[in-house]
Amino acid sequence: MDEQPESATEPLDPGRPLDQRAELSEFLRTRRARLKPEDVGLPDFGRHRRVPGLRREELAQLAGVSVAYYTRLEQGNGRNVSAEVLDAIARALRLSDAESSHLTHLAKPKQHKKKSSTPAQHVRAPLRQLLDSIDTVPAYISGRRTDILVWNRMAAAVFGDWSELPPQERNWARLVFLRPEYRDLFVEWEQKAADIVSMLRMDAGYCPDDPRLSALVGELSVKSEEFRRLWATHDVKEKTYGVKRLLHPLVGDLTLHFEGFRLSDGSEQILVTYHAEPGSPSADALRLLASWGTDATRAGASADRPGLTP
Repeated sequence: MDEQPESATEPLDPGRPLDQRAELSEFLRTRRARLKPEDVGLPDFGRHRRVPGLRREELAQLAGVSVAYYTRLEQGNGRNVSAEVLDAIARALRLSDAESSHLTHLAKPKQHKKKSSTPAQHVRAPLRQLLDSIDTVPAYISGRRTDILVWNRMAAAVFGDWSELPPQERNWARLVFLRPEYRDLFVEWEQKAADIVSMLRMDAGYCPDDPRLSALVGELSVKSEEFRRLWATHDVKEKTYGVKRLLHPLVGDLTLHFEGFRLSDGSEQILVTYHAEPGSPSADALRLLASWGTDATRAGASADRPGLTP
């Protein structure tokens, strides 16, 4: 019998920790729902399916496990599940590398010592010096929960002077979902928003007992209907390169390529850089912003978007 889908778009309690069992259950259910029998070479005999996608029985068949075993796993009981079974389920669900890693974290969470607060995120001094030495390329380092930790002058010129914000507000999720000026800045705002939520989902799988992450997700789900909708999709991915189109308040259209480099020092930090195609109008615009220096800040302060003052 088909199981009835559950609603997952209600606001979350900002003070309530993320439920690891519920996260595992919803992730598996949503991954199963996006597959059809014909996608995986199974016949579709059921003309009246009450849920989208594969049934649990069909997924269990593909993964080579019993229906009862898979049902327990999808109900959030991932204790003692083997790596081999998780790999089989990941293959049956056609998960990406990021999704497979997320499934492993959800089903077999690391034993973190519970703490009353999350330790502060520190950026090594040589990395700060590196950012300061990059004069023509916008660059910043982000950490857990999409926190923006340090940035260079060109990043401030393109994305706004984050030093004007309280430290707790220097966070991509807060900026994208709660500040209208960033909706104007990103031409494909919906894609940027989806990328941010995917990153938070990965953090939730890796550090489920992070109280600051739980509080952030709860606050955003209360304040933003769009965040609730994207959070309910349970999509995860690690986007380390691509193109972003911006509408800058001072120089207009910008098309920038970005590269993300995950640091290998165990800090969970990512160095992100942006650059324009040589000889393009965007490259000229970046050079203009670089030549303005601190004058760009004063010019931006008089623009119509005070929250985005380069």
